[in-house]
Amino acid sequence: MVETEQNELVWVAQPDELERMVKALSAETLLGVDTESNSLFAYQEQVCLIQFSTAQTDYLVDPLALHDLSSLGPIFANPRIEKIFHAAEYDLVCLKRDFGFTFANLFDTMLAARILGRAGLGLGSMLQEEFGIAVDKRYQRADWSKRPISAVMMNYARMDTHYLIPLRNILRQQLIAAGRWELAQEDFERLTQVQAGALHDNGVNCWRIAGAQDLSPRQAAVLMQLCQYRDEQARALNQPAFRVLSNQVLLEIAQRMPRKRSELNQIAGLSQKLIQRYGAGLLAAVERGILGPPAYRPYAPRPDDQLLWRLDVLRNWRKSTARVMGVESDIVLPRDVMEAIAERNPRSLEELAAIMAGLPWRFEHFGRQILELLS
Repeated sequence: MVETEQNELVWVAQPDELERMVKALSAETLLGVDTESNSLFAYQEQVCLIQFSTAQTDYLVDPLALHDLSSLGPIFANPRIEKIFHAAEYDLVCLKRDFGFTFANLFDTMLAARILGRAGLGLGSMLQEEFGIAVDKRYQRADWSKRPISAVMMNYARMDTHYLIPLRNILRQQLIAAGRWELAQEDFERLTQVQAGALHDNGVNCWRIAGAQDLSPRQAAVLMQLCQYRDEQARALNQPAFRVLSNQVLLEIAQRMPRKRSELNQIAGLSQKLIQRYGAGLLAAVERGILGPPAYRPYAPRPDDQLLWRLDVLRNWRKSTARVMGVESDIVLPRDVMEAIAERNPRSLEELAAIMAGLPWRFEHFGRQILELLS
């Protein structure tokens, strides 16, 4: 599968077309998969396109036209069919969130490249390196909820999965040759467990705004009210929060706490058009923040010194091991597992094995080192 002209492109927007596609995909053992969402154009993003590629056919599935995609569930959950993604986590989160799918037998080409210590991790750079293919990135930030989808956008979408099977074959052989295939399998299995999570808060959690931690409790209370107002406007307009008002604008308003419309003119990035549209609401939000209770950043107690020491020891070991392997440090030991080890402070290989139950390759190769470090 090297030339797109050799592959049929099938648009799937009717139940009978979906049924035929599912039947065809169910007979495959390798599938390239990708999704396109509208996160830059809607209050609550949704999956707007699902791409599948086999060795012979590229499929584009329209979730906006098909109201029941449950027949795809058995394909994603089938351990006999390997689903190949590039940078799978976001796609998996979206598919779980929107459709409740579960997953088995994944291969992530970006994760495989990271485990190999490759420099170019983007799909475009990998396709250029392996196949001499130049990927057009014009539609990377397109609004995929718009219909009809143009022929050029369809071709762009198919390219995200068209080469995944041959790319997977190359990377798999390289992983085996490097002695890291079992390591990759651990991380592919971990991917199946990613959580869909709650729908994003669209900026309501103000403590995530850069600079919020430097505000006074009164200014922080104003920022909370401003975020809430922006979220209400974004929801009503069906727009992402950043398209309504930027974080920097809200932060500066919270810092200055203007009480008059004329004072809004001093806020950088707040145009006359925005003042006309939102000025009254912003001033009302400032007033609520000034009159309401002060806001304090959620307090996380400082870990004890022994826990901090264990974390420091594990971080240093992880960095030095990563340098030897030629990879980033989280490939040696994922952060959540490192923190669990530091927190639970295992005293035996049995205790450590329980913490690293999902990481048998890492336990076999690093378990004794980790235990010696902690002791």
